[in-house]
Amino acid sequence: MTISLDGVRDKNVMQLKKLNTVLFPVRYNDKYYADALSSGEFTRLAYYNDICVGSVACRIERKEGGDLRVYVMTLGVLAPYRRLGIGTKLLNHILALSARQGIAEIYMHVQTNNDDAIAFYKKFGFEIKETITNYYAKNISPPDCYVLSKPISPAPPRNELSWGKDVDFGGLYLSKFWIFQMF
Repeated sequence: MTISLDGVRDKNVMQLKKLNTVLFPVRYNDKYYADALSSGEFTRLAYYNDICVGSVACRIERKEGGDLRVYVMTLGVLAPYRRLGIGTKLLNHILALSARQGIAEIYMHVQTNNDDAIAFYKKFGFEIKETITNYYAKNISPPDCYVLSKPISPAPPRNELSWGKDVDFGGLYLSKFWIFQMF
């Protein structure tokens, strides 16, 4: 089994559009795809044995006070490929990238009846911070969502690298690699 991630570019943005059509009850507009393309490494396609089966698309935002945060617009994996570690690889990529870039927070909206997604994000330390009623269009039931959020600790300076045992890096599991010492 080989799971790989690749960037989204003008040449392959149609793969993201096709995945979104299958994965989500929402039809995304041109601004969504412009934000996804402009976010660089924060938007990725996931491949399982060279087949495109999932994606994450984010937008970088500036909070009041100037801190940056990542909004996960979408993260999804085709049903037959779930529970193979693909969603975990996508989210770990965003968590690690956010820590390296000094991002203060990651957040997303999740439909209130999407128990699998809520459990998935909670496993990584996300917490429900708010409920928004009638967030989604009237044709989506239920129309309510939760706002899930997780503060991100910046990665320690590079001079604190060491060889170590298995380590949990804020939900990012690293094993037998050069790792950051967490204090």
